Amino acid sequence: MIERKFVSERIKELEVKNFVRDHMKGVGLSDIKVQKTPLGEKIIIFTSRPGLVVGRKGQNIKELTRTLKKEFSLENPQIEIGEVDRPELNANIIAERIVEFLEKFGTTKFKGIGHKVMTDVMNSGAAGIELVISGKIPSARAKSWRFYQGYLKKCGDTALTSVNVAYAAAKLKSGIVGVKVSIMPLQAALANRLEMKAEQVPEQTVQPKAQETSEAPSGEKAQ
Repeated sequence: MIERKFVSERIKELEVKNFVRDHMKGVGLSDIKVQKTPLGEKIIIFTSRPGLVVGRKGQNIKELTRTLKKEFSLENPQIEIGEVDRPELNANIIAERIVEFLEKFGTTKFKGIGHKVMTDVMNSGAAGIELVISGKIPSARAKSWRFYQGYLKKCGDTALTSVNVAYAAAKLKSGIVGVKVSIMPLQAALANRLEMKAEQVPEQTVQPKAQETSEAPSGEKAQ
C-alpha cells in the first residue's frame, strides 16, 4: 500500500513537471522541482528569463496556479522562480534554443544553427560541447548529425557527475527531430587534468679545499 502511494506520487510529480514544461515554452527553462511542504506543494521553476515566466503583473503565474489546482487537484500550489546565472552552460536551455531555431527556420539551416550554438557555448567558458541532431534532416531518410568542439569526457565519474546532458524534441512537418546536448564546464576539465612536476634535486654544498702550506720545522728556515 505504501509502495503504491509512493509510486503514484512520483507519477503525479512527473506529470506536473511535464505540464509546466509544455505550458512554459520559449522561456529558457532549465529545471523544475516539486517539493511537499506543510502549506502545500512548492513548484520551483529555474529559468533564464524570469520576466517571461511571471508575465505582466504576475498574470502567467496566476493562470498556471489555477490550472494546476484544476488539472492535478493540488490544494495550495506555490510557484517560485529561480534564475539561472549562466544559461549558456546549461544543456536544457541550449537544447530548447536549438528546438526553437529548428521550428522557426526549418532543417535547411541546421548546420549553421549547430555551429552558432557551439560557438556561443565555448565563448561562455565551456571546456567542450557535443550536439546530436537526429531525424529526417535534410533528406527524407532519418539520419544523425554530430557536432562537437573542445574537450568532453565520455566515460568515468567525471562524465556521470560533471557533464550536463539534456534531450529535447522539435516538432516539424517532416516529423520529430531529436536533439541531444552535452556540455562539460571548464571547472570539471581542470579538476580532471593531471600535471607532472619536474623532480627537484637538492643542491649539494661543495666544501672548499683547504690550502696546503709548507712549513719548516722549528729552528729551520724554509728555503
